[in-house]
Amino acid sequence: MLDLRGVCSFADYFVICSGTSPRQIRTITEEVEQSLKTEGVRLHHREGSEDTGWVLMDFGDVVVHVFYPREREYYGLERLWRQATPVVRIQ
Repeated sequence: MLDLRGVCSFADYFVICSGTSPRQIRTITEEVEQSLKTEGVRLHHREGSEDTGWVLMDFGDVVVHVFYPREREYYGLERLWRQATPVVRIQ
């Protein structure tokens, strides 16, 4: 998770994670959406699918990116947003 406050105008946080199969990516995105919905946070916009290798979920201040490992490396959001402050990193 990256803290983008102070370096980005459209979001406060990026959550970036990986899944290794369409089923795993679908499960991650469904669980994130359901957990946030339970807390009263609604999904504003969603792009991509399990088949494209990248799902973006826009919750307003928090944007969740779920990648296949190859796409995550290719797009390199952690590198692009290196001026952001890492909050949590789990490997």
